[in-house]
Amino acid sequence: MTDQRIDVYTDGGSRPNPGPGGWGVVILEGGGGSPRELSGGSDQTTNNRMELTAAIRALEELEGGDPIRLHTDSQYVRRGITQWLAKWVAQGWKRKSGKLENEDLWRRLASLDGGRDVEWVWVKGHAGNRWNERADELASAEVARHGGEAVKQAVEAVPDVDREIFLRISCARGQGGWAAAVRPPGDEIAEETVTGREARTTPNRLDLVAACELLESEAKDSRVAFHTGSDYLRNGASEWMHGWKKKGWKTGSGKPVANRELWERLDRAMARHQAVHWPPVGEVAAEVLAGLERRAKEARKGV
Repeated sequence: MTDQRIDVYTDGGSRPNPGPGGWGVVILEGGGGSPRELSGGSDQTTNNRMELTAAIRALEELEGGDPIRLHTDSQYVRRGITQWLAKWVAQGWKRKSGKLENEDLWRRLASLDGGRDVEWVWVKGHAGNRWNERADELASAEVARHGGEAVKQAVEAVPDVDREIFLRISCARGQGGWAAAVRPPGDEIAEETVTGREARTTPNRLDLVAACELLESEAKDSRVAFHTGSDYLRNGASEWMHGWKKKGWKTGSGKPVANRELWERLDRAMARHQAVHWPPVGEVAAEVLAGLERRAKEARKGV
């Protein structure tokens, strides 16, 4: 039986959070035609508002009633609409802890989803899915457009560094493999490829293990630009880790930091160097990371 669902991919974000934001949508309809793309943004918003807006705009665009399979890399959106929404409504559009953030957008999304055949699918971001990557590109372009040259330059510029590291992972059923390209800035001829394998792991742990090994193997006191498609690794290393350390390796809500032993190891590995930069993924880095996909899968399979 032919699957009649329309596949939709959505993404959104802001940089910094809160700050200039953007959202992107890719709609794949039957018949082999070109994908339909939508995008937009705001000068001041948050990651979650942009993720919600992307899903809303996708459903508004497809109000014909056809069954939809909506792919999002936001667990906030997927779990919200499939698990948490009924409780919020029963509690008068409130959470047990109090106010429901982004209530206006949740109300709009609920009205669009209600009574429709929508399958909500989570897809790992920056993991090689062609259409998720395209939705991310659309959203990132809007972030740059709404944030001015400062944000655009932050996406595209490579800091003054001695080495660039590009990391791509592949993880399935607890087996993980990673591949990294290591080179002097912009020097493809001198580029080396390094791979590794890890058993009984998760994507987040695999990102951390690979990052630790790569930074530990670099010459001490280097200046490094580390390019990764993992928001967990990038944001953790560049934004969250400092706060976790001050709180005794606890999150803002007081919970123990997951994978603490690996974050502490990464902290020590970064301290070996003069500087470690974690730039957002620009076009050049995206191409390099895409080229590492096959090697990461081969490493996972032990090829």
